Amino acid sequence: MTVSNINVFGKLFVVATPIGNLADISLRAIETLKTVDIIAAEDTRHVKMLLNHYGITNKLVSLHQHNEDKASGVLLERLREGLSIALVSDAGTPLLSDPGMPLVKMVKDAGLDVVPIPGACALITALSAAGLPVTQFSFEGFLPRTSSARKVFFSERAHVTKTWVFYESCHRILATLEDMAEVLPLDRQIVIARELTKLHETIVKVSLADALALVSNNENMRKGEFVVIVDGAEEDDGKQLMTLEQQKILRVLLRECSIKTAVTMAVEITGVRKKILYQAALLIDQEKVL
Repeated sequence: MTVSNINVFGKLFVVATPIGNLADISLRAIETLKTVDIIAAEDTRHVKMLLNHYGITNKLVSLHQHNEDKASGVLLERLREGLSIALVSDAGTPLLSDPGMPLVKMVKDAGLDVVPIPGACALITALSAAGLPVTQFSFEGFLPRTSSARKVFFSERAHVTKTWVFYESCHRILATLEDMAEVLPLDRQIVIARELTKLHETIVKVSLADALALVSNNENMRKGEFVVIVDGAEEDDGKQLMTLEQQKILRVLLRECSIKTAVTMAVEITGVRKKILYQAALLIDQEKVL
C-alpha cells in the first residue's frame, strides 16, 4: 500500500512588536519569532535591535513599501514549501499604517493560514489614556502631506460626532495643527500623544488653541512620533446647514474671488457662520482638482 504525500503548508504569523519599550512584547510573540523559519521585517536593521535583545537569530528578509508586491510573491512560495514566516513592522501591529497588506491578502486568497499574535499598537495605547470617548472611533492613518488637502480632510470631519484619530510625523505636526485651527473650533478638545512607552512619553488633553500654542512654543513637542485624537463634534454642530441657494451664492463668488474673499462676502450676503462657509468653500475648491 502506497501512502501519498500530503503537502503541509507553512503559516504566516502577524506579530506585534513593542512601540518603544522593549519589555512590551508578549511571551507568545517571542516564542513565535524564535521558532519561525523566516522573519519578514519592514526595516531589518531596526528589528535586529529587538531580536538581539531577546537572543533571536532567525533569518531576516526585507518587506517594505517599495518591494512588498514582488517580495510577497516570493514569501508565498516559501509558505507553500512548508516554511513558517513571521511578519513584523518597525513597531507595533503590522498593517496599521505599515507595510504588509499585499502579503496578508495574497496568503488569505491562497487559502493558507494567517495567525495574529497580538500586542502593542500606538493607536490603542493612545486611546486607552486619552480621556475621550472610545466606544466609537475612526482611525484615519497618516494625513495628506499638503496643507490644502489637510484642510479639506478636516472640513469633511468637522461635524463627525465620534472620536477620530490620526498619526503624524514630527516634520508636520505644527503645520497640521495650524491647518486644523483654521477649520475646526479652537475650543475642540484634542489629545496629543507622543513617544508612547518611551523615555519622553507625553500625553496631553487640551483645547485645539492650547495644543497649537504648546507645540509652537515648545521645541520638544515637535519631536518624536505622534498620535492625535480629536473629540467628536457636539450633536448640534452640524444642524446649521447651508441651503441650496446659499451654496449657489458661494459657488458664484468662488468663481470670481479667492476663498478668503468669497467667504467674507458670503457671510455678509447669507448670514451663515464663517466657519461653515469656509469649510464648504474648501470642499468646493477641492472639486476643481478632482
